[in-house]
Amino acid sequence: MKSNYDVIVVGAGPAGSMAARFAAEQGVSVLMLEKDRDVGYPVRCGEAISKEGVEEFIDSDERWIKAHINKFSFIAPDETEVILQFDSRQEGYVLERKLFDYELARTAAEAGTEILTRAYVNGLLFNDGKVSGVRYEYQGKQNEIKAKIVIAADGVESRVGRWAGLKTHIDFRDMECCTQITAANISVEPDTLYFYFGADVAPQGYFWIFPKGNNLANIGLGVSGKVGKTKSAQSYLNSFMDKYYPDAPVLTSIAGGVPSAVTLDKISAPGIVLVGDAARQVNPLSGGGIASGMIGGSIAGRIAGEAVKMNKPDHILSYDKAWNDRLGKRHLIFNRIKGGIYNFSDEKFNKIAKSVNKIPYEKRTLGKVFTTALMNQPSLLVDVAKVFLI
Repeated sequence: MKSNYDVIVVGAGPAGSMAARFAAEQGVSVLMLEKDRDVGYPVRCGEAISKEGVEEFIDSDERWIKAHINKFSFIAPDETEVILQFDSRQEGYVLERKLFDYELARTAAEAGTEILTRAYVNGLLFNDGKVSGVRYEYQGKQNEIKAKIVIAADGVESRVGRWAGLKTHIDFRDMECCTQITAANISVEPDTLYFYFGADVAPQGYFWIFPKGNNLANIGLGVSGKVGKTKSAQSYLNSFMDKYYPDAPVLTSIAGGVPSAVTLDKISAPGIVLVGDAARQVNPLSGGGIASGMIGGSIAGRIAGEAVKMNKPDHILSYDKAWNDRLGKRHLIFNRIKGGIYNFSDEKFNKIAKSVNKIPYEKRTLGKVFTTALMNQPSLLVDVAKVFLI
């Protein structure tokens, strides 16, 4: 271990690994610190992503693809089912996240990143008010390492950003309460993602079943923080399993918070940038954060590498605009759409499902689903057009 690096990345999830890789590819020295003993563990994710989202960064590999997805199934409260077939050019995956995250970290290492696991970052170093490194504990010893730039990829509970003076607070109503199990003996179509809606399954959110092959599936839900304060996500999950899969063996169980909100107002400061969940780069409509985290990480890593090579530390402050131009503005639109559908009644969901089923199967699209759902809200129809129809 050296005492100085050009860039230190805190956290080895998808956003952190991409930040490390894209910085290291420019020839600067990069160290990535991960608090857990394994990269990619524990998994707190539904594990679904588009093929396009993966292949912007790495080639697809069957080793970490558990299911190939080409359909969505939306189930209304009265059990009316709407099925959407993907365009022939589109495809989705359900991943084995641990193996996928390993591969992302491997690409960072291949680019020149040094990686240290079980390294618990517990403070920042400062020089004249600028972040200049980190403090961390490793094997029971306290250490300090200096850096020109620190990239915080330490998840939704990120403390690194707070230590740097960035406002990382999120309203509890925008923090999705999520729980998920991986269960066996789940008989669903292996190429379909299932989404359930309604007050009994996931009020102000949705319930999902994502197949992982061999009758395995990730089954879970997310509800708003407001709902979670009165009834736990776990209780909704238990009720669903009791009704539909009472005898299914449960192999894993996880719970946590997902920041389904717009990006933080400020995601860079002198000497530091935030990426992934730490920056609130999750899609606020779907709660998905793998692809957007990798995009945020890649932008941050590239800009950090440029700043070091040009010897222009303030160049990292351009990261906010670069992210906003790529996905931040789009996430603002998704957040407005989310606000439009969050409080739909069960009757509204049922009516939407029946209306969409009147559209010929081959002509159904996600854009038409949202257009049908929001047809009485003209301002939101413009937002739908911007992201789904144009």
